[in-house]
Amino acid sequence: MDRNYYRDHALTLACHPSETDERMMVRLLAFALNADDALLFGRGLSTEDEPGLWKKDLTGVIEIWIDVGLRDEKSLRQACGRAKRVVVYAYGGRAADRWWEQNRAGLERLNNLCVMNLPPDGSRALTKLAQRDMKLQCTIQEGQVLMGDGTNAAAIELTTLKSPSET
Repeated sequence: MDRNYYRDHALTLACHPSETDERMMVRLLAFALNADDALLFGRGLSTEDEPGLWKKDLTGVIEIWIDVGLRDEKSLRQACGRAKRVVVYAYGGRAADRWWEQNRAGLERLNNLCVMNLPPDGSRALTKLAQRDMKLQCTIQEGQVLMGDGTNAAAIELTTLKSPSET
């Protein structure tokens, strides 16, 4: 609702053997928050020079680079050099808080970077929705996310740690 975007998507989420259900569901949440017909999942954890999701224009320019987790500052700096906009969805509770405090000064200088923090109860609620075959509905209204499968639901409110600078 926030973006006036109403579509159905049939997605295939390839899960790296070391990827947890929590990370997979955060990637799915990141897709929902940035949904677009041109938004694609990257090759995953095994490919460090690719994001979790990205959108390229017809010429191959990366319009948006989306990562989930706690990437190091150098990787995010490189992503910001390659893409028009970079969004990171941090999760992990205290680990995410420590990551932000340790990297904040360097990340604040990246004008095209947005950092969002997913609270631990939000990622746990998402994990409960994880199944082999999922049919989920997602509503995003006034910054609140409600994702559910018809029986169970996860209500999530992300916190913005850093917004992109306006230039």
